[in-house]
Amino acid sequence: MKLKHLSYLLFLAFAATAPAADSALKETAGQHLDVVRDGKTIARYMTAHDKSTPEKAHETYKPYLHIFDAAGSGPITKGAGGDFTHHRGIYLGWNKITVDGKTYDRWHMKGGDQVHEKFLEEKADGDTLSITSLVKWDGEAGAPPILQDERTFSFPPATAPFYNVVDVTHKVKALVGDTILSGDPEHAGLHYRPAQEVDRTKTMYIYPVENANAHKDLDYPWFGESYSVGGKTYNVVYLNHPDNPKKARISAYRDYGRFGAFFDTAVKKDEVLTLKVRFLIGEGELPSADVIQKAWNEYTGKNEPTPKSTLKPAEGATKTPGGNKPKPQPKADAKAPKPEGKDTKPTAEKK
Repeated sequence: MKLKHLSYLLFLAFAATAPAADSALKETAGQHLDVVRDGKTIARYMTAHDKSTPEKAHETYKPYLHIFDAAGSGPITKGAGGDFTHHRGIYLGWNKITVDGKTYDRWHMKGGDQVHEKFLEEKADGDTLSITSLVKWDGEAGAPPILQDERTFSFPPATAPFYNVVDVTHKVKALVGDTILSGDPEHAGLHYRPAQEVDRTKTMYIYPVENANAHKDLDYPWFGESYSVGGKTYNVVYLNHPDNPKKARISAYRDYGRFGAFFDTAVKKDEVLTLKVRFLIGEGELPSADVIQKAWNEYTGKNEPTPKSTLKPAEGATKTPGGNKPKPQPKADAKAPKPEGKDTKPTAEKK
């Protein structure tokens, strides 16, 4: 009887500490890693780097994180191709990286890639789901990388009105020399890009100030958007951690939904820049400023009051649907597009 009792206690102890069977990290080697909670894929980290053809090289020139819908059936973020092919899921870049007098564009990925080297850590332990990817940023062809980026994506349990929470931490180390990370809000920073099929007439933004001017205001603690894909509306809130570099400017007004914060900063050789952002993803229209402020306080450990806020359509979102139809996502085997310049459409958009 004592042995049976001991076996039962050991079973209970294992059951209490073992990872939930329906939560896991599932890697397809050389392609991507899926983050699974409650039996559903909630995110997919794209790791492929394939130079075998120009098409494959274009599709895989940087790693990024796809966000999935609440059912886990597919991404609600954009991959390669489409409008502004370099906009992909949740991603980091700067179009003006200066090292030793030379400037590199690791936003449009001109003349160099961001390469996932390996996973430094993977955790799927109960409620804890997280991955840390080591990424090297190319300098000149054949030369050592200019930056090393340890990027961690953690997925704490979500609470209503959100179905997914993603904590993003980048630790960017200058490898070659003192480095200036610069550009502008349209072409630098940590950003989120909705799927190509977004209905541009329905995109909305919320800002944490009254009479917001998103083109000029600085250091928003949070901001967010709602967008429609496939007839369904999603909302995404961007929580900017107070430890991030100051004088941060945002780009959060485009009708196609790419939005994020731009950190103009410098890193001395062998030193590390740390960036921290939490993304909250939900279904339906944007939550209230009260809900967002509470979430920001919980993320940062602060106790700030809810500010006055501004809710308004994206620039160009009031155009008639017939003149702004969403374009389909291109097939994976489509030809690589011509090299990109600024995020510019010839007729409607600036930048």
